[in-house]
Amino acid sequence: MFGIELTPEHPVERITDLGVQAEAAGYGTLFVSSHYNNRDPFAALHRIGAETDDIRLGPGVSNPFETHPVRLASKVATVDEATGGRGVFGIGPGDPSTVKNLGFADDRGLRPVLEAFKTAQRLWAGERVDHDGTFAASDAGLNYEPPSGADLPVYVGGEGPHMCRMAAKHADGLLFNGSHAADLAWAREQVEKGKADRPDERGGFDLAAYASVSVAEDRAAAREAARPPVAFITGGAAPPVLDRHDLDHETADEIGDRISAGEFSAAFELVTPAMIDAFCMTGTVDDVAEQMAAVTDHADSIVVGSPLGPDLDAAVELAAEAHARAMD
Repeated sequence: MFGIELTPEHPVERITDLGVQAEAAGYGTLFVSSHYNNRDPFAALHRIGAETDDIRLGPGVSNPFETHPVRLASKVATVDEATGGRGVFGIGPGDPSTVKNLGFADDRGLRPVLEAFKTAQRLWAGERVDHDGTFAASDAGLNYEPPSGADLPVYVGGEGPHMCRMAAKHADGLLFNGSHAADLAWAREQVEKGKADRPDERGGFDLAAYASVSVAEDRAAAREAARPPVAFITGGAAPPVLDRHDLDHETADEIGDRISAGEFSAAFELVTPAMIDAFCMTGTVDDVAEQMAAVTDHADSIVVGSPLGPDLDAAVELAAEAHARAMD
């Protein structure tokens, strides 16, 4: 898979135009990020689906808290139906800084994610579902089946060891939140542990680097544009991840607190060069190609994530060029 993430901080029309451009540039999968404080990802996905022909489309990454998992399964199935079988389901525990605002901070974890997508697969297969776990459902079912049925691809978003292993055992892929070769090397170790318990009938597994990327002809401009997503990543990073890159825990905590309080500019200003190096592929096309090549020593595929670059239209093309060079 060679994918791209678009963030609906821009109007749906703008996201649609970028989606059309991404398909033309050679991306095979497109995820629209899912945060309550941005525009609705499914509205964007349907618009993009109507304007494209082949690119796979799905939320990246939805969580099982903001929307009931049965309803979420139906939303993804509708995307699959509307696009003629091009749906993909990105699901994870939710961004810590934003789910905290909705009262779900204590609910994040592996079990809600696993229960949600396992239920979705049963619904897509035409089954009726009773469930009493992290959510409840009684004789729930869909009145239609998506073209992909239960084979609609499921990618789990996460970076913790248990989430990585669970994805490798039960899902089709892992959207690992990482942009650095050291993080993907660690992720590969976790995935291999999970794959040891993977049933043969599940087929192959895709470890995707869900990487923050900022690319431009001007290296300094690219690095400056990386501040917002790096702030979100740093604010939600687990202590072992911070330690892997020798980053200060107190500063990371302060960044997360500022984001939760809506003080985004203050959070972005706290981002250090070392944080950018750890959590974003950034620089010129050659710089980013080198970083992509290092990551693909461990990952099976790459999803180019926010911010893309200071100029979105140019960045869609430049990131595709960097990927092509990295794969040579």
